[in-house]
Amino acid sequence: MGRRSVEMDLAEGTSVTGLLALHRSFGKAAVWDSIAVAVNQEYARAEDVLKDGDEVALLPPVSGGCGVRNEYAG
Repeated sequence: MGRRSVEMDLAEGTSVTGLLALHRSFGKAAVWDSIAVAVNQEYARAEDVLKDGDEVALLPPVSGGCGVRNEYAG
């Protein structure tokens, strides 16, 4: 959300939901409602608890296609 990476110190027991709550001031609210989260390169659930050294990726929503016909689509 405007940054390539950030290193954070979080309280023990912080969940994915807790991490997202800390970042809600960045970006539009609609983005946070549909963001996907990966922890250590695997999709994470909101209730997953983060551990020391975890790598968290915030994956914003994307829309599909540019409207160009795919010549291989048949």
